[in-house]
Parts: sequence; C-alpha cells; structure tokens
Amino acid sequence: MVVPAAPGGILDQAARSLARSLQEELKTPVIVDNRAGAGGRIGAQSVARAPADGYTLLLITNGTLTYTPATESNLGFDPHKDLTALSQVASYGLLMVVNPSVPAKTVQEFIAYARSHPGINYGSSGSASGLHFAGELFRSMADVQLTHIPYKGSAPAIQDLLANQVQLMFAPGEAMAQIEAGKLRVLAVTTLDRDPRLPGIPTLSESGLKGYDIPAWMGLFGPPGLPAAVRDRLLAALQRTLTTTDVRKQFNALGMTVVGSTPRQLDALMLTEAARLKDVATRLHITPDK
Repeated sequence: MVVPAAPGGILDQAARSLARSLQEELKTPVIVDNRAGAGGRIGAQSVARAPADGYTLLLITNGTLTYTPATESNLGFDPHKDLTALSQVASYGLLMVVNPSVPAKTVQEFIAYARSHPGINYGSSGSASGLHFAGELFRSMADVQLTHIPYKGSAPAIQDLLANQVQLMFAPGEAMAQIEAGKLRVLAVTTLDRDPRLPGIPTLSESGLKGYDIPAWMGLFGPPGLPAAVRDRLLAALQRTLTTTDVRKQFNALGMTVVGSTPRQLDALMLTEAARLKDVATRLHITPDK
C-alpha cells in the first residue's frame, strides 16, 4: 500500500490501521510503503506505472486528486485515467484554530475582531493547498482582510501559530495535541459534519457562513487496467474491513468518519469536487505561487 506522505501523519496512521485489517481479510501481508514528495505525485505516479495485478495499492488524499488539479494543469498523471478507483475510505475536516492571543471564542467574534484588526496573518501548508483554499474561502465569505503566509508543510505553520507569528490556521488533525494542551483554541470545523473528536465544536456553516465546506478525504486506488475480478475481491475485503469496530474507532480517534463508497461514487466525487474547486480557485485567484 503506497502512501504518498511521510510516516507519522494522518494518512500514514490511517494506512497502517487499514493495512492490518486488510491483511487479515486477504490472508496475505500488506506492507505500507511511504513515498513522499511533490505533493503526493511521486507516490501516485509509482502506482500509475505498477502492474495491474492487485498487489500494489494507493491510499491518497484529495489534496493531490482535486485541490492540486484546480490550480495546476500538469500533474504528471491523470487521476481518472491512470488509476483505478476502489473506494472513498474516510472523510474528515480541517480545524479553524487561533493563537490564544486572539480574544475570539467563536467564529462571529473572530470575524468582528478581524474587521477591527485588518491583515491578520494566517498560515497554510503551502500555496494552493487545501489549507490555503480553506483560508481564502473564509476570507471571502466572512468579508475580512487576512494575510496568507504559506509554509512548506503544516508542521512549521503550526509551530509559527504557537509562536504567534501567525494568528490563524485551518489546521489538520495533528493540531489536536496543542488544542488539548490549551496552546491553541479551536473555533470551528471546515466540513458540513462535525469532527467526531470535538462534537461540541460547530462547523463554519453552522457558525454563520452557510454552505462553507472544505472537505478532506482519502481514497483507495489501484493501477490502471485492474481486472474486474481483482478489483471486486479487493473492494469486498475493504468493505468488510471498514465495517469492523476496531477500524472505525481508530479512524474516529484520528478525527475521520469511515465512508466506504463504490468505485463509481468515488469517480463522481473527484469530478464534481475538482470542478467546484476549479471555480473557487478562479474566483478567489488561488494559484500555486500566491
């Protein structure tokens, strides 16, 4: 199972949980192979070139599949033609978090604060990343002035948020430790559904920005040309895996909700999401170098 991210992150943790359960279902070893780099493209391209025998799979987030194509025309592979969709595995949201120096306790309080303090810095994991999309959509819908500070990854952005170099971030689940320690304050979730770890925290849509939705999800894919019989066997094993209590608990602990879609549903999701994000990127002038 190729994971186009470094060990330790949310994708890697989910992959290891999934691999253990799939191994039991398939009665064969399932090894996690981390191939990070180029925003997930290195790992994805390796699977796109792999033999279509079912022994090489790809667990990947929509960052590479839908957010990056919204701002870049050349990925080096086509997510629809060069991969065989199996299933959307899980969905999750980003967390709107602020440094404790910001007095706001709610989204509406933050909007009022931002309007009286124009130019507040917000950090992201890089230009045209999902975190950047989240910040620009918030800026537009809330009608506030924010200054985008891109970083090379979410970890250094979180460190600068802790140091108050930036005051706001739409952060992945790895910020939970700092939230639980009281070092960061969470105001909202970026998806239409609440985070299972933080059931008392509202979504941005619930907080006055109706319809705000910046989703994150991960899906399982195979190489192109995967035979139907192989695909169906893998899909059946995956669906059984995703219904187990242990896997659901482990994913919930990571802030994710198990999905388990059909290949057709996953393909349709990528098409509709890529089109929506392309529109957002054009409307808000989001580019890889802005």
